[in-house]
Amino acid sequence: MFMHGATIIAKELIPALRFPRDPVQLSDAERSSIMEHLEHATRLGNSEHGKCRIIFRDDEGLKAVETTVWTYDPENIVLKYGTTIPVSRVVSIDIP
Repeated sequence: MFMHGATIIAKELIPALRFPRDPVQLSDAERSSIMEHLEHATRLGNSEHGKCRIIFRDDEGLKAVETTVWTYDPENIVLKYGTTIPVSRVVSIDIP
């Protein structure tokens, strides 16, 4: 299934993905928006177990996952079971 050109995947598949070290090319405003949405998604995930959609780019292309964000730091978003997505590879975070 595709969303905005992204393939929707199950969060259980993320550990098998490969992420290039180079960050996705985004403007400062886009990066700032991602960090704001990430903060909101973390609060939502911890207080209400609410899900968000994270759109990111691995070495094969654009992917999307609908999941709960447990925490994050400047380098990684941490999902359930310690699964991580590099913040530098995130294109957008959508919160319903």
